[in-house]
Amino acid sequence: MIRKYLVFVSIILVGTLIFSLFSLTKAQDFKERKIIVFKDGVDEETKEVLLNQVGADKIKDLRLIKGKAVWLTKKGEAELLKSGKVLRIDPDVEVYALENFERNFKTGNIQIKGTKPQPPETLTWNIDRVDADLSWAISTGDSVKVGVIDTGIDLKHPDLKANIKGGYNAINPLKSPNDDNGHGTHVAGIIAALDNDIGIIGVGPQIDLYAIKVLNANGSGYLSDVIEGLDWAVNNGMQVVNMSLGTSQDVPSFHEAIINVYNAGVTIVAAAGNTGGSVVYPAAYPEVIAVSATDQNNQIASFSSRGPEIDLSAPGVSIYSTYKNQSYATLSGTSMAAPHVTGAAALIIDTKKCDLNLDNICTPAEVKQRLEQTALDLGDSGKDNLYGSGLVNVYNALTK
Repeated sequence: MIRKYLVFVSIILVGTLIFSLFSLTKAQDFKERKIIVFKDGVDEETKEVLLNQVGADKIKDLRLIKGKAVWLTKKGEAELLKSGKVLRIDPDVEVYALENFERNFKTGNIQIKGTKPQPPETLTWNIDRVDADLSWAISTGDSVKVGVIDTGIDLKHPDLKANIKGGYNAINPLKSPNDDNGHGTHVAGIIAALDNDIGIIGVGPQIDLYAIKVLNANGSGYLSDVIEGLDWAVNNGMQVVNMSLGTSQDVPSFHEAIINVYNAGVTIVAAAGNTGGSVVYPAAYPEVIAVSATDQNNQIASFSSRGPEIDLSAPGVSIYSTYKNQSYATLSGTSMAAPHVTGAAALIIDTKKCDLNLDNICTPAEVKQRLEQTALDLGDSGKDNLYGSGLVNVYNALTK
């Protein structure tokens, strides 16, 4: 009886060991999305040879950081790191649109025999709150190039299409950057909805918009696509980029990309996050203007992330703006706050009010400084963890 028991236990142990070895092998063979950054001096041919040797499947080149996005096994990762030619290997993490998921849709009237399907134009509370309407006699942002790095933009929206000058789909370059989610269109409307007779008016109603699609229909995407979108923004002369997206993970490749965009002279504005806790990335990086969200009482929104990284605040609760399928929606989130600052940045670049050292160039640092100096101080006196330097004020930024 004891012998039979021992044989049974032995079989179980051997089976467990075989299963464990099989599982380990499978784990080693499982491929994950990674970002590989090679050391300086490694040529393209050598990179391709190394990737082939470890069985990596290339997704795309990431020229902004001299890297590549690939599918890679853990074994392959270890072999690449041993080669001595790789600087680092980062996870190609998921990035998300920073909306608070409170939606109220308005599609307007049914179109009958050529009548307009859009509602009549209104000056929304948030545009009024940042005094954008007082600024249009000075600047409407004409010809300033703003990249909306997001889910795309509804390219046919009548309240936007005259301002949409181009774009890029980093998820699939063979497809258009049209918005299949709605988030990016909402952001774009806050920045630059037209001053016509329908819908709403953006902070800068003549800003040139560029749809840079890096997030899918679900409002999520991969870091590698965001980095490619940033690369496109630099190469196509964007002066400001809006990033109403984020991740809780501090990935070195993300920071390197942001630094390179900043050094290229592009002002980067990002949503702080909707966790009510720490500021997410990229907003948490020092090169980025991080924006928290306020309500109609100029109080910090309960969902808004906060911390010493916050630079400015802007309206982000119950914001009515353009939406996909030529419609309109009311959304909340720091995603809605950031584009107010993006629009303000575009207007001060247009007027050169950010040219603080009078060299005829507005650097990202000067743009940030100008916006902070002219903001309406909220909360504790001076810069604080909730509102940063205060509520962005477009008119002050153009006149004071």
